[in-house]
Amino acid sequence: MSGSSATKTMGVLTVSTLVVVTAYTVALGSNGWLWFGWIVLGLATIGMVASKPT
Repeated sequence: MSGSSATKTMGVLTVSTLVVVTAYTVALGSNGWLWFGWIVLGLATIGMVASKPT
């Protein structure tokens, strides 16, 4: 898998996870651990994008 492909996959995973966490929050109430996990995933994605060679 190339770097660009991995970054796109990570971005899609991050957005998909945001949708799932938001749906969970609407349906069952907020869960701090889910949001914490999503933030960590988002930071990892940002890190991958920032470290991507130009």
